[in-house]
Parts: sequence; C-alpha cells; structure tokens
Amino acid sequence: MEKGLIVVVSGPAGSGKGTVNKHLIETGDYVFSVSATTRSPRPGEVDGVNYHFLTKKEFRNRRWHKGFLENARYSGNFYGTPKKEALEVIESGKNLLLEIEVKGAMKIKKAYPDAVLIMLLPPSYEVQEARLRGRGTETEENILKRLKTAKKEVHQVRKYDYVVYNEDGGDLQCAKDIETIIRAEKMATERDTDIVKNFFEKKK
Repeated sequence: MEKGLIVVVSGPAGSGKGTVNKHLIETGDYVFSVSATTRSPRPGEVDGVNYHFLTKKEFRNRRWHKGFLENARYSGNFYGTPKKEALEVIESGKNLLLEIEVKGAMKIKKAYPDAVLIMLLPPSYEVQEARLRGRGTETEENILKRLKTAKKEVHQVRKYDYVVYNEDGGDLQCAKDIETIIRAEKMATERDTDIVKNFFEKKK
C-alpha cells in the first residue's frame, strides 16, 4: 500500500487554516492530526476534536517519554503532535494533515524530509488585521501579539515548499490548490525509487 504524506499547513492567525483544512478532510484523503496544547479551549472547541487540552505538567510528561513528532512553544503555550497516532495514519495510506506553526514545521521537515510544507497566507497584512479584528473574540493585546507573530512567520516563508493565498471567500479554492500540490508531489520521480524496476517487471 502506498504510504500517505505528511502535509503541514502553517499560517498566521486570520489565514483561514481551520476552514481550508476542513475542506481537505471532507475529501476523505486527509486525516487531521489533533495537536496537544496547554492553552485554554476557545468557545465551541471540544477536547480530542479540536485539540487535546493538557496541563503543562501532562505535556512535559509526554514530551519526556518522546510522545510527540514535534513540539514547540507558541504565544506562551506549548503545542505538540502526538507521535503514535500520526504514524498510524501515514501507514494506512491517508495523508496526515498538520496545522502547526513555523517552529514545529521546521522540526517536522528535519525529522521527515519527505513532508510537504505549505504556508497559507491572507492576501495581505491589511486583510489579516481586518480579519482578526472582525472576529470580536480577541483582546487588543492579543490582536497586537498575533500581528507581531505574523510578521515573523511570513519572513520564514522561503523555508516552505509552497505558498497558497486565501482570498476572502476563497477557502474551497485554497483546498483544491493544496490537493493539486499533493497529487503532484505523489507523482514526483524522487518519491518513487522503483520506477524503472516496476515498469519492466510489473504484470497487468
């Protein structure tokens, strides 16, 4: 069975990662990696669905036992990708979809060079700020903190394999663009070292 790929989707707050990833999951070809985090749940978020919400003590214990593919600190909280569940998805032939920040993405790429890193961006910094303020769920302090973080993240875009821009109302198109990228990646010659052998030896 062909193994799945690790697909990392990063992007600053307001880039629409959650909605785009939801469209990808609905195709049936992607399984969302539910990250662990020490931050508090937001309204409507469910433990085990949106995140595994852990205390800092619980998180450190799992990290000590090498239970994460990667982990990083982001905006004062810890985030990590559970290892066991992630590897099971890849072996099943499905693509593992990770929604993580830049530091975590770099750790994934180092440990798994075959991972595909995609940076999802709003069409502009101005649009991003408008989206954050339009939520009405963030304090001014948090908005400014997220905007500051976004400036740092965007400057790391060259470390990613692809960039996809999420125009207003363009979530579905973004998901289709990512699907196209992953289909192309799976046909890359460097991912199949047995092309010649299979061509001459494979029977109908």
